[in-house]
Amino acid sequence: MKVQEARYVMSNSDYEKCPDPVLPEYAFIGRSNVGKSSLINMLTGKKSLAKTSQQPGKTQLINHYFINDSWYLVDLPGYGYAKVSKVEREKWEKMIGDYLHNRENLICTFVLIDIRHNALPVDLEFMAGLGEAGIPFHIIFTKADKLKPNQAVNRMEAYKSKLAEMWEEVPPMFITSAEKNEGREPILEAIETYNQSFERTK
Repeated sequence: MKVQEARYVMSNSDYEKCPDPVLPEYAFIGRSNVGKSSLINMLTGKKSLAKTSQQPGKTQLINHYFINDSWYLVDLPGYGYAKVSKVEREKWEKMIGDYLHNRENLICTFVLIDIRHNALPVDLEFMAGLGEAGIPFHIIFTKADKLKPNQAVNRMEAYKSKLAEMWEEVPPMFITSAEKNEGREPILEAIETYNQSFERTK
C-alpha cells in the first residue's frame, strides 16, 4: 500500500463523537514514550503528522487521521506511566476502554512494545484484556535500531514464547524502527488486507 494522503481529522474524549463509523479503523496504542508518534509519522510518510515528545503522556485524546480517503489511523493515549494525576489517568483508561470495546468499525489494534525491554506486566495485562474482550490485535516492536538485528529477532522470539505460555494463539508481530524506516511495508500490507476484507463484507 502507498500512503498518498494522510491528514489529521479530529480529537475527541468520547468515542461516540468520533467520525461516522463507516470506514475501517486501526488503533495504535502502547506504554507512554514507546515511540508511537514516530511510528505513525514513519507509516504515513509525514514527518510531523503526529506530534512527538520526549515527555510521556503527550497524547491525551483519541486522535483520528484519514489515510488515502479510505481508512482511519487512530492514535490513542498511552497506558502506564505518565506524569498525570490518578484521576486524570482513570479518565484516560475509561476513554480508551470505551473506544476499544464499543467502536464498531475498529478492525485491529496495534499494541506497541519497546523491543529493548523484556515482557512487562503492564503490557501483558493490557493485551490479556484485549484477548478476553475478543478485540483483535497485533504487536509492533519499536526502536529496533537500538539493538543489533539478531538481538531484535531474539527479543521477539522470547516475547512469542512468553505469550505462548498464556495463549493458544500468539498475535502477529512486526519489528520496526522509525529511525531507519524499517517495518513499514509489512504493517501497511496487513492493513491493506483488512481493508479488502472490509470492502467485501459491505
